[in-house]
Order: sequence, then structure tokens, then C-alpha cells
Amino acid sequence: MEPDLDYCRLPPTLLLKVIVTPALITAATLVGRRWGEAMSGWLVGLPLTSGPVVLFLAIEQGSHFASAAALGVVLGVASQAVFALAYIWLGKSDGWMPRALSGTVAFAIATVVFQLIRMPAAIEPLFVFASLLLAIALMPRGRPREKAVPAPRGDLPLRIIVATALVVGLTTVAPVLGAYLSGLILPFPLYAAILAVFAHRLGGLGAATAVWRGLLFGLFSFLTFFTVIALTLVPLGILAGFVLAIISAMVVQAATLVVLRSEPSRN
Repeated sequence: MEPDLDYCRLPPTLLLKVIVTPALITAATLVGRRWGEAMSGWLVGLPLTSGPVVLFLAIEQGSHFASAAALGVVLGVASQAVFALAYIWLGKSDGWMPRALSGTVAFAIATVVFQLIRMPAAIEPLFVFASLLLAIALMPRGRPREKAVPAPRGDLPLRIIVATALVVGLTTVAPVLGAYLSGLILPFPLYAAILAVFAHRLGGLGAATAVWRGLLFGLFSFLTFFTVIALTLVPLGILAGFVLAIISAMVVQAATLVVLRSEPSRN
């Protein structure tokens, strides 16, 4: 009789988190070191974790549940912008910790507001699009470092461990809260916050600002992806909805890259 090995098998969503999270943090870190912090923030704007999570929700809970979660994610994009602005403008000191706390509190407040005051589904993407434009206008351009700062030993493994632990914890708690609220929480800017904190420690507030500004540009593809999912998942089905969303997001991501790289003050 063969032993039961089911207890040794990781659930698909957990396996996805422990594979994708280290890969994304590593890629974003190396991109930031090569092309500047703004590019690392832009890269993590892609829904490389939240997109697959919603896919598993669609498979396990059905298209209607996943579509409702996607609507929450759409508004959660605005909460990410609130986090970024709070990190830059509400911090009372040069240290990263009070600024990260300010961003987290601001994200939580925005989440509660969006949970209590719901708007028509057709209005959500337009509201979030306008919010991103406003956030970019209010976000200062990150100043390049005057000289390269070598990363401390163990910097990359520490980023991977912190990011993976937080992703697993956050996405484990979220489904208990229901589809819409889970969608609002899912876009918490975890990757960008980790990149911004490490950039802040190495290069100061200007480097962290570049990460957040890059993220704001990258969030247009995030918004596009989940807007398409919310609109097409139920009528077109899972496969067609996700394929269309991926294509649309990549087109928008390429367009924002052109705009971001053309800015006169970039890392």
C-alpha cells in the first residue's frame, strides 16, 4: 500500500507564491541596479501575483466571484497610489519606517472608504485612471544617486524572504474577507514597498521616490488587466478573458515604458 503523500503537496496558489515572488523581487532588484529604481517600480506594476491569484479564484470559486474580486482590485489601484503619495509626503522624518507606516495607514483608510462607498462598475476604471494621473502629477521625480552605492551582503536574499513571507500571509487572510474586500486588499503595494524601503536605505528618499513614480506608471497596465477581467470574465469565459486581459496589459505597459524612459529626470 502506497503512503498518502497529499500532505506533502503544496496547494497550487501557495506554490505559485513561493515561486513567483522570489523571481519577481530578484528581477525587479536587478533591473533597478541596472537601469535605475524607477524601472524596478515600473516592473512590479505588472499583476504577476494578483493576476494568477484571481485566475485560481475563477477556477475554484467561479467566474462571478472572480469578476467581483477584480472590481475590488480595480479600486485597489487607487489605494496603491494613495500609499505612494503618503510615503513621500506624510513622512515626518528621513527614515523609511515612519514613511512605510504612513503609507500602510493611508492604504487601509482608502480600503475602508472604498468598501463603504461603492461606485458603479462603469465608473471605477475612469476614477482610478484619473487618480493615477493626479498621483503622477503630485509625485516628485526621483533624483539619481550622485554615486553608486554597493548593496550590502545578503541584501537580495533578505528581500526575497521578507516579500515571500508577507505575500503568503496577506493572501492567506484576504479570502476570508469576501470577494470584493479581498480584491481591495490584494493590490497592497508589497513589492514596491520593499523595493522603495531598500532603495531608501541605500540611496535616500530620492531613490525611494523614483521607485514609487515608476510604480505609478506601471499601474496603468495593472488597471487595464483587471478592468478587462471584470468586463469579460463572465460573458467570455476564463480562457478568453485572461488572454484578452494579458494582451491589453502588455500593450499598455509598453506604452508607459516609452513615456517613463522619455522623462528628463530619471535614474
